[in-house]
Amino acid sequence: METALTRLAGIRHPIVQTGMGWVAGPRLVSATADAGALGILASATMTLDRLRDAIAEVRSRTDAPFGVNLRADAADAGDRVRLIIDGGVRVASFALAPSPELIAELKEAGVVVIPSVGARRHAEKVAAWGADAVIVQGGEGGGHTGEVATSVLLPQVVDAVRIPVVAAGGFFDGRGLVAALAYGAAGVAMGTRFLLTSDSTVPNAVKARYLAATVGDVTVTRAVDGLPHRMLRTDLVAALERSGRARSLLHAIRRAAGFRKLSGLTWRQMVRDGLALRHGKELSWSQVLLAANTPMLLRSAMVDGRADLGVMASGQVAGVLDDLPSCAELVGRIMKEAEETRDRLLALK
Repeated sequence: METALTRLAGIRHPIVQTGMGWVAGPRLVSATADAGALGILASATMTLDRLRDAIAEVRSRTDAPFGVNLRADAADAGDRVRLIIDGGVRVASFALAPSPELIAELKEAGVVVIPSVGARRHAEKVAAWGADAVIVQGGEGGGHTGEVATSVLLPQVVDAVRIPVVAAGGFFDGRGLVAALAYGAAGVAMGTRFLLTSDSTVPNAVKARYLAATVGDVTVTRAVDGLPHRMLRTDLVAALERSGRARSLLHAIRRAAGFRKLSGLTWRQMVRDGLALRHGKELSWSQVLLAANTPMLLRSAMVDGRADLGVMASGQVAGVLDDLPSCAELVGRIMKEAEETRDRLLALK
């Protein structure tokens, strides 16, 4: 199935595996790429050395195109961009809008730039700055999310920009892909669906928690870092929501120290990133400190397998998923369903 996305990224199928922190590592990304979709490495939780090694590992596993996701507001964003260029990475994606300078540097090197946005005005801004495409996530998506449903947000963005739009938030099968294409999207991006594959390195006990969840078990909370964050409702999330500010801050500072050690960032860089997070948002200083909580809480679940000590970012689709296919099986199944859905619709004429 050829679309503007497949032509732009050099992939066979209009499907993107999103850059999930602690989840989208070399094994998942290379398996996705081999399946003909676009796998994206999550670099925000990696040191520069680890990112360099991860890019090299993906390239050793597959000849297919892949991408790297990074935070545009990170203190070392420029260094990460140079690693992407030097590593021959096909696509750079961003969780926040990259500056016009970063976009220009990447495009000059032949790297495709695809920021993620959650509002029409953000899509218009990055399109004006030269982004090649945009991923638009509706409120159904996991992690930090907005309030507008994909079915409302997607057509707004498609009508507003003249670059390919990739739909995210609520997608997991071929019917959803056809629906997104009908809205005018060039493909779909999925996080939770790829997390729940046999190629994902997330511990089996944590995958089991996802598979056992109902739609009602997926919630949006501000208790983790002060921003709307979609995740599985667990005893820990409930406890965080009940905790007083002083207790929450104490735990956040301890976890921030652990993340600083793992990430290689200095305290100054972490404060700078916190200030960038606060920019344009009505966050208190205590909420900025709480934001340092998130990487370690995610790591506890996604790496250490401690669902009791960590948080599990999740799209609402977790409530309808019940299996762990390989990436190849998943992509093949989605494309088969999409073709069957398209043929069924054409038969209605």
